[in-house]
Amino acid sequence: MAGGRAWLDSLPRLVADCSERWRIRTGEPYQPASISLVLPAEREDGSPAVLKISFPDPESEHEATALAHWGGRGAVRLLAHDPERRALLIERCTPGDQLWTLEDEDEATVAAAGVMARFWRPAPADHPFRLLADQAERWAEEVRTQWAGLGSPFDRRLVDEATAACRDLGPSQAATVIVHQDLHGGNILRAQREPWLAIDPKPLVGEPAFDAASLLRDRRWPIREPNARSVIARRLDILVERLGLDRERTRRWGIAHALAWGMSGTKVEADMIEAARLLVAIGP
Repeated sequence: MAGGRAWLDSLPRLVADCSERWRIRTGEPYQPASISLVLPAEREDGSPAVLKISFPDPESEHEATALAHWGGRGAVRLLAHDPERRALLIERCTPGDQLWTLEDEDEATVAAAGVMARFWRPAPADHPFRLLADQAERWAEEVRTQWAGLGSPFDRRLVDEATAACRDLGPSQAATVIVHQDLHGGNILRAQREPWLAIDPKPLVGEPAFDAASLLRDRRWPIREPNARSVIARRLDILVERLGLDRERTRRWGIAHALAWGMSGTKVEADMIEAARLLVAIGP
């Protein structure tokens, strides 16, 4: 990742600067982490918090703005923000167990639906967020290009389904909200202020049906199990019923997002591609 080494080298200074500015003490980093450093923190008054310093990439650019807009409804509260350092001080979830720890599949899906219903709000007119419509237009081109560049590693039908979904759904959205975009069980934590709270948004402005994509393929179980198709179909049915979503738009966004996030210039995420295949197999 371009600039990654310089950012890693700067982290001790960034943590020290934030600790001094916000008068916090930090503990050992939470694991695992990839493009951010996340530390438990204690504020001057003894209250718990979390310090998050993110690599300056486009997806995390407006995380703080989304959290501030949601105001603690279904998501952690933003306590402080330093945009220059891409640093956030946020509410700490206690006990902090991930939604993945719930053993009951339906219970987990219902809980996730409740979180989304809490934070979905229209964006203000002057919002800074990227638009799902623009992102879908880019994905329609990128999915095909990446698939060809990787040597056509799976059935072309999946590529056709994903690109068609992007081109059909992106321009035809009705009511839009600030969507999380990465709401899987690892980004929903058990809390006290509300039963479950979302963390780590990669916000876009788009239709609610899109936000179910990460939950449809959530990694709570081996996706290659014989009953995987019925599990995804059940998730789709619960989310559609609980949230009043259009079933076909929700299913097709799931296909598009799985392929868009399932390929890079050098590799294929096999579970993402399998999730897209299962969503295609479910059908309208």
